[in-house]
Amino acid sequence: MSYDNILVAVDLSSESRAVLDSARSVTARTGGRIHLVTVVKPLTQVYGGLDMAPIASGAISFEEEAGTQARQQLENLAEEYGIDRNDVHVILGAPGPEIRELARSTRADLIVIGSHGRHGLSMLLGSTANAVLHDAGCNVLAVRLNFDEE
Repeated sequence: MSYDNILVAVDLSSESRAVLDSARSVTARTGGRIHLVTVVKPLTQVYGGLDMAPIASGAISFEEEAGTQARQQLENLAEEYGIDRNDVHVILGAPGPEIRELARSTRADLIVIGSHGRHGLSMLLGSTANAVLHDAGCNVLAVRLNFDEE
C-alpha cells in the first residue's frame, strides 16, 4: 500500500524521534508527504477536577506560552527531518479528537503515533494512541515506545 499523506503525531518527548524515524522509513518507500502535529492540552483538561476559575486569566497565558514553546520545538524537529514548516501543526485541545480531525482535514492516509501509556499522566488520562485509533478515517501505525520498561 502506498501512503501519500502521513500525519505524524508527537508529544515532544525524547521519544518523538523514534516516531518520526518510523514515519520517515515509510516515506522512504512511498515518497509520501509528512504533516507533523503536537497537541497542547488545556489546563482545564489536565486538572479537570480542580476549580480553575481563580487562575483562569493565568491559564490563557500558560496555554499561549505552552503553544509557543511547542511550535518552536516542533519546527526544530521539522527542520531536522526536512519537513516543510507549512506542514507543522500545533493544536490546543484533546489529543485524540484533534489528531483525528487534522488527519481528515489534511487527507492523511496514515497516522503515525507513539504508544506507551503505561506511566505518569497518560495512565490517568488514557491512551492517546488508543483514542486516535478509534474512529480514525485511515490506517494508524502505533510505534511501540519504552518497551524495556515493562
